[in-house]
Amino acid sequence: VTPELSAFRLQSRKKIANGLNRKRKILAVLQPTQRIILKTGTEWQMMLNMDDHTFSRHLRVTKPQFEYVLMKLQDNGIQKQHCQGLPPVPATKKALMFLWYMANQNSFREMSNKFDASQSTAHRIILQKAASAAAFHRLCGLSGVIGAIDGCHIRVQRPPIRGGDYMNRKSFYSVLLQGIVDERGRFIDIFAGPPGKVYDARMLRASDFYTTWQEKMGDNSLLGDSAYIGQAFPFVITPKRDNGALTEADELQNSRISRGRVVVEQAFGRMKCKWRRLRDLQNTRIDAVVMIIMAACFLHNMCIGASEICQEHPNGCPRQADENE
Repeated sequence: VTPELSAFRLQSRKKIANGLNRKRKILAVLQPTQRIILKTGTEWQMMLNMDDHTFSRHLRVTKPQFEYVLMKLQDNGIQKQHCQGLPPVPATKKALMFLWYMANQNSFREMSNKFDASQSTAHRIILQKAASAAAFHRLCGLSGVIGAIDGCHIRVQRPPIRGGDYMNRKSFYSVLLQGIVDERGRFIDIFAGPPGKVYDARMLRASDFYTTWQEKMGDNSLLGDSAYIGQAFPFVITPKRDNGALTEADELQNSRISRGRVVVEQAFGRMKCKWRRLRDLQNTRIDAVVMIIMAACFLHNMCIGASEICQEHPNGCPRQADENE
């Protein structure tokens, strides 16, 4: 072996050793973050020790908002409960599981691993939280300035009963949500549950709001899109159809209605962007689907006014492709 070859081999060994040392240092830095954020397990309490940015990025609420949700859930009777001799699940853990479920699209199996709970326990807790959220959502006094009305599709699996009724004109199964929002994009009335094949006008007639609209509306009006044209809704202002003979005044009125209706478009877009569970509800129980939708509407209202900007859409969250039109 020549001296030159020996020197080359020695230099190569040093480079390999240096490379391994750099990898070990990188892994040493990354490992604590992975333990806290990606694999919680029995140490789910570490979520509460996350910095504010990380906490809100994963759970879609600030820590003060989380405390508010926890307080409301406890006010509605969410306490520690024993199940089949197992240790009780703390209320704080239940609230974290509920928000994680609403903010992400993990399966119950993935959630059970993350929170060290059985899949059946995770499923029971989510339904329990959704029911409580829906209950105090109705008690929040949904009243105020009337703004705009619209409907959107919430994608679901085919229900076992009358499943064909839930196939909408875009060829997927869905449940409808009718929302009326004020000028801030806050839901002041909601109606959830009609099958996806139902049109907006028919959904409005089937809602509780329609039976009491005179009492609720007074002399006020709602802004609606073309789905409500010609449907004899005296409280809904709709644009005129463009038949090629619109006057300048008609076009101006249509433009104003369109600008006003943006608020309800943005409300649906922001809610589905933040609470991603609504993008695809893997549940065939319609009563559970309705409760989860109502819970998302409450969480949406709670976050209105927070000085936060969507990292994905700083200029406003667009409506997803599975929305109603």
